[in-house]
Amino acid sequence: MKKYIFTALAFSVLIISCGRFGNKEVDGTKDMRIVCLSKQLTEYVFALGEGHNIVAVDLSSTYPDSAKLLKTVGYHRALSPESIIAMNPDLVIHSNDIGPETVLPQITKAGLNIKAFGGVEKTADSIITTMNAGIAKAADTLKALNIKDSLRIMIIHFGLRNNNYFVMSGRNGVGDKMIRLAGCTPALYNGKGAREMSAEAVALANPDIIIATDFGYDRMGSMDKFISSVPGVSLTNAGKNKRIVRFEEHDLIYFGPRTGDNVIKLINLLHPTASAEKK
Repeated sequence: MKKYIFTALAFSVLIISCGRFGNKEVDGTKDMRIVCLSKQLTEYVFALGEGHNIVAVDLSSTYPDSAKLLKTVGYHRALSPESIIAMNPDLVIHSNDIGPETVLPQITKAGLNIKAFGGVEKTADSIITTMNAGIAKAADTLKALNIKDSLRIMIIHFGLRNNNYFVMSGRNGVGDKMIRLAGCTPALYNGKGAREMSAEAVALANPDIIIATDFGYDRMGSMDKFISSVPGVSLTNAGKNKRIVRFEEHDLIYFGPRTGDNVIKLINLLHPTASAEKK
């Protein structure tokens, strides 16, 4: 799982090196201006005690609560280069998933200092330790529930960039690993290369529960509207039994210090009866 973690060491070195940009000093320390364009990097920067340096984030950066108070420069796949440039940042960081395609050339041409951080192997021991301890706690929580049946789970996400819904699970990514850590099985979705979400493929996958990411679920306004409006959902066991759960998108797509807590939250959502009986 280390490959999903942002390297704290690299970030610390980067902060020190940015002193060459002539930032003003506050209490003897450099006062940087960082624009963070990836929700997971925003969380890691705060976890490293450097959140005070962030002056703007993308719209999906909603954790911790302090991030919600910062100015936004657009959704990470639909960014405003003008808004980024207007923040006069010393450093812009992202995780190689920003858009539109024109935004990176534009902010590069403007002379901004830009660094990309994808998945890497090394990271700070403290963050790895926290993550592993959290996942171990989640495993103990699941074991205590003594779950017998493996429910089929599908994650459906609304993509703001393409303005449509798509299935985010079934690709052996972080979402699938989260589902398995919660004691369930990813539903086998095969859209056969369809550009839009295939209603037929959703029906054939027939998930017992659908995890709807926050923005898409909130956009619909209610579970009934989500079931009736999203392609194929009404034909599934999840739709027929009204087993649609809402979950924060950013808590499903990367591993970090709060992964264990997020898995426990998912366990309680996916196994409500067993969780209630245990309490």
